[in-house]
Amino acid sequence: MKQGIHPEYRPVVFQDISTDFAFLTRSTVETGETTTWEDGNEYPLVKVEVSSRSHPFFTGKQRVVSAGGQVDRFHKRFGMNRGSTSGDK
Repeated sequence: MKQGIHPEYRPVVFQDISTDFAFLTRSTVETGETTTWEDGNEYPLVKVEVSSRSHPFFTGKQRVVSAGGQVDRFHKRFGMNRGSTSGDK
């Protein structure tokens, strides 16, 4: 590897601002904030809006939207024949 061209890969704390969930990992992200972690050491801090603790997919609160009815309404509104593949009415 060339010296001096790669960003510093170091431990960083990511904090979910909506749930106050935080985790320590390694990253090259630049940040001006720091925080003291559970081990007593100070690490750079990155605040994020969504993490696995707040994202609907991971929390089980994801809403499933059925597009079937919307497609039928579209075909009915614009008079398209669903059996036709050439676009004829």
